[in-house]
Amino acid sequence: MMDVRSNRFESLNVYEKEVFSRIKKATDRWNMDNISRTKAYQSYFLRNPELFWPFLASMVSRNAGWNMGDLILKEFRVMMRAEDRRWIFDTYERANWLIFSDAYPQLLVYEASKQASRPLFHLLEHFHVSSFMETEWKRYWEEKGRNRLDTALIINEQNLIQKPVIENPRYQTSVFNTMPFWLQERFHFSTVLFPTRSGDLYGLSVHGFKKLRNRIILGKRLLALLTSSCLKDHFIRFAIHTEPTGARTDYEQYFRSRGYEDHCFPLRAVYPIIGHHRQDFSDWSKSGHQVEPFFKPVKLPKHLHLNEWYAHKRYELYVLSKVKAHLL
Repeated sequence: MMDVRSNRFESLNVYEKEVFSRIKKATDRWNMDNISRTKAYQSYFLRNPELFWPFLASMVSRNAGWNMGDLILKEFRVMMRAEDRRWIFDTYERANWLIFSDAYPQLLVYEASKQASRPLFHLLEHFHVSSFMETEWKRYWEEKGRNRLDTALIINEQNLIQKPVIENPRYQTSVFNTMPFWLQERFHFSTVLFPTRSGDLYGLSVHGFKKLRNRIILGKRLLALLTSSCLKDHFIRFAIHTEPTGARTDYEQYFRSRGYEDHCFPLRAVYPIIGHHRQDFSDWSKSGHQVEPFFKPVKLPKHLHLNEWYAHKRYELYVLSKVKAHLL
């Protein structure tokens, strides 16, 4: 199989090989850490606003940074062993690195196609992108169905991490089947939040994070929330005017009543750059997965404004850590 792909790569013309090389270098550069990924997704969205998945990816990446930054807080240091916290950090980091390494080349190939005024999606196979996404990009180029493409990217990213992360025996043992993960899921500490500069928080959470279907539905609901006509501009303004640091002060600074000063650890100040390698490039979409049902529209729940919920969860976390400290 590799020989066939190698032969096809050699058949590319000089311009196509140059585009491939440029995209590979840009992907490696921006896939350095959570902050660089967040900025890359957001910058891409501002250059190509006809696609909305990149903005969703940037906001979810911000949330991943906040969740990773939380692990250094006093409450989490009391509740979790250092080894458990490191495994959770590694899980966030690995999943987001994998998604970026797959999705960002897709986005740049589309951008290069616009610049060349012709589709270049045959390049995607050389980045080991699924045949499912190559088909969806070609469909989008012809039909311009943004909502379908945004949804396809959600389906693809969650399938991409299912085996190497969610079903990986190491992560199963050290993360997904542990009490710290159960606590995070039980108390919704990892709820995805979309802030505004007026101090409002909106968001959604998911039960059964390990299930592929649940994560895809969550992604589609998050997309629906981000693109809602009455809130979209508020979320975009927050992103444009708020530098991502990986600390919850990114949005807590906009709260009318403060009091979360311990959320002040920029991610790059507390975690090193992590090196990653990928060996399995198998195409998930060739495993007989049924994807069409995932393109059906979803409904948003009624309760999306989460300021009171957030204050309650912060208090819950404080109480839990105090109880754990007392027991110790």
